[in-house]
Amino acid sequence: MKLIGHYLSPFTRRVGVSLHVLGIPFELAFVSTVQEPDKVRAHNPLVRIPVLVLDDGEALVESYAILDEIDQMVGPAKALVPPSGRDRRRVMQLTALAVASMDKQQWAFYERRFRPEEKVHQPWIDHNQSQSLGALRYVEAIAVDVPESGWLAGTPGMTQADITTAVVVSFVTLIRPELREVLPNLCRFAARCEELRAFKSAPMPESQPGRPGYLATRA
Repeated sequence: MKLIGHYLSPFTRRVGVSLHVLGIPFELAFVSTVQEPDKVRAHNPLVRIPVLVLDDGEALVESYAILDEIDQMVGPAKALVPPSGRDRRRVMQLTALAVASMDKQQWAFYERRFRPEEKVHQPWIDHNQSQSLGALRYVEAIAVDVPESGWLAGTPGMTQADITTAVVVSFVTLIRPELREVLPNLCRFAARCEELRAFKSAPMPESQPGRPGYLATRA
């Protein structure tokens, strides 16, 4: 099994961490859509990462669909999203908020990265950052009551809500360090997750937008 992408992309990284948590062996094929688009296009016509290439050559695209499939592979007892009921709704909601907050941060960041300075629309940046911060503050309020060994959805073990939220918080505070003061509980939670073997096995590169080596996170 091969995971195509790179771990500066939170979408790729949440898949990589999940695979490690579930004990599913895979190889990371470090590929950038910006630098090597044809290598991605060969498996995904959208030219987006991540792509998970199964042992039989079938390619799975979009992180939410990949994560759903690997839950199917391991079965409901090990799945990172509960199969039904309140726990499933809670995990799905928190995961969706984390992903949406990341999407909004990405839209805000890309406004400056891909437009000439004279065409940058600051109200659009502010709008997206406000939406992202609204979702993160909602989860921050939940993180206040999470015990030191507990999980965001109140489940006995780690779920996709924890993995995705930790990955997103680590990335968002990399590109916007000032948010560490706004999200202290989420930052503590993310730091605890980052100490786990599954996260260390899929480390986020120490690179920031505007510096050499920065790669697009999804597109």
